[in-house]
Amino acid sequence: MAMPDSHLRSGIALANLRAMPTLAIVFGLILEAMGIGAYFLTGAKSVTALIPAGFGTLILLCGIIGAKFHNARKHVMHIAALVGLLGTGGGLVRGLPKLGAVMSGPAKDNIASIMSIAMGVVCLVFLALCVKSFVDARILKKYSK
Repeated sequence: MAMPDSHLRSGIALANLRAMPTLAIVFGLILEAMGIGAYFLTGAKSVTALIPAGFGTLILLCGIIGAKFHNARKHVMHIAALVGLLGTGGGLVRGLPKLGAVMSGPAKDNIASIMSIAMGVVCLVFLALCVKSFVDARILKKYSK
């Protein structure tokens, strides 16, 4: 069963599958930078400011393992997606209720809420890219038989 433009579609899907470990590394580094930045913006007082860095480290490690070990790619990318889901939920559930205070007060007083929302949004974008990659993989597998 061939779908229209199957060569083009399978090429795009295949490129997307290969790009996921790289995207995981990039998003992991972004989250690590956010966590380290938040830690120093708060005067290095609160270790909880490093929470985005913890999520970033897990996603980064999944990306590195997925890039190095082709046979483990599927499994570690699913783990990375799970970490992204937890980061989305944790960041947005914790940050969105405080959105009113963030909008009305000075940014310096709301760094934790801003970072929670930012982590949730970054993880949500990563999660959406993971889901797209998983769908592309399913399509590629279906039409490559």
